[in-house]
Amino acid sequence: MATTESTPEVNNEFPSFSDVCAQWHKAAENWDKFHRALTTDAKIAQTPKQLVWTLNKAKLYRYTPVVPEEERKPIPFLMVFAIMNRPHVLDLRPGHSFAEYMLRHGYDLYLLDWGAPGPEDKNMKFDDYTLEYLPRVVRKLKKVSGSDQFSMLGWCLGALISTMYAALRPDDGLKNLILLTAPLDFENKDAGGFVRWSSDPAFNADIIVEKLGNVPGEMIDNGAKMLKPIENYFGSFTMLWDNIEKPGSVEAWHAMNTWVRDIIPMAGGAYKQLINELYKENRLINGKMKLRGETVDLKRLKANLLNVIAQADHITPPCQSERIMDLVGSEDKELLRVRGGHIGIMAGRGAEKNTWPHMESWLAERSG
Repeated sequence: MATTESTPEVNNEFPSFSDVCAQWHKAAENWDKFHRALTTDAKIAQTPKQLVWTLNKAKLYRYTPVVPEEERKPIPFLMVFAIMNRPHVLDLRPGHSFAEYMLRHGYDLYLLDWGAPGPEDKNMKFDDYTLEYLPRVVRKLKKVSGSDQFSMLGWCLGALISTMYAALRPDDGLKNLILLTAPLDFENKDAGGFVRWSSDPAFNADIIVEKLGNVPGEMIDNGAKMLKPIENYFGSFTMLWDNIEKPGSVEAWHAMNTWVRDIIPMAGGAYKQLINELYKENRLINGKMKLRGETVDLKRLKANLLNVIAQADHITPPCQSERIMDLVGSEDKELLRVRGGHIGIMAGRGAEKNTWPHMESWLAERSG
C-alpha cells in the first residue's frame, strides 16, 4: 500500500510594519506602567480623619463617621499598628481599606500613628509606648468619644504593646481586644521569622544600637525580605509585570509598594528589648517581663479576645501567637486562623472576604 506524506503548510508571511510598530508601542506603554508603579507613590490613606491628639511624634486620629449617629456602635474602636512601619496599610486605598470598611459598619474609629523616632528618641522603650503613650491615647479617646469603654486592635508589634497594656491596665475600660499576627512567644527558635537568627548569642543588639542609635528601617526591611528573598526581591516584580495589562492589579500593587517603601527607623531602646528580653529570653511568656518595674502578668488580661493568626506568616510564625490563649484571664476568647501571610490577611485581595467580615461580626456582637 502506498503511503502519502502531507507537507505542513509554511506560513511565510511576516508581521507587517504596522503590526511591529503596534507591538513596540504596546511594550513601551507596559514598560512605562511598570516603571511608574516602581518609582512613584500612589495615593493611599485617603479616608477622611481629624487629628485629635499628639505627643512627641505620635498622633491620634479620629475618622469621620459615614453613618448617622443613631446607627453607630456605642463603643469606640482604636487601631494600633507596629512601631517600625506607617499605619497606612489599615487604610490602603479607596474600595480596599479596612478603615473604610469599619466606618461603613458604624464604628467610631480611631488610629494611633506612632510616628518616626528621631535621634532624640533612641532610648525609647516598650515601657514608654505601653505605660505612657497608650494610656494617654486611651484617656483622649474616652474624652472625645464620651465612652468609658473601648475596643482595640493591635497588629504585629502593635499587638505586643496592646497585649502588655491590656495585662498591666485591665481596669482602664478595654472591653474587646483583637490581636493580629502577634509576636509574643519565642520559645521555638527554629520556627522561622526574625527570631531564628536574632536569638543567636552572637547577635548583639547592644552593639547595633550603640553604633546606630535608632535602628534604620532599611536594615529591618531587608531582614524581613531575606526571610523570603526570591519572592521579595524577584517574585513581587514578576507578578507586577505578568499583570501589567490589568489596571486593578497594577493599582493594588502600586498602593502596597507605596506603603512598603515608606520605611521608618525603630527606636534603639525598644529594639534592644525586643532582641534581648523577648527573642532571646522569652520574658513575656515566662512571666518575667517588667515595664517600669511592673511585671506583665498575662492572667490579668480580662478583655474579650480575638487572636487572628496568619497560617503562612513568615514574619510572625503561628507558634509565636498561639500559646497566649492558654495564659490570659479572658473568659471570652477565640482563635482565628486565616489563610495568607503577615500583611496579606489584612491587605491582600481576599481580606475583605475572609478576615474583615469575621473580625467585624465578632466585634459587633460585643460592641452593644
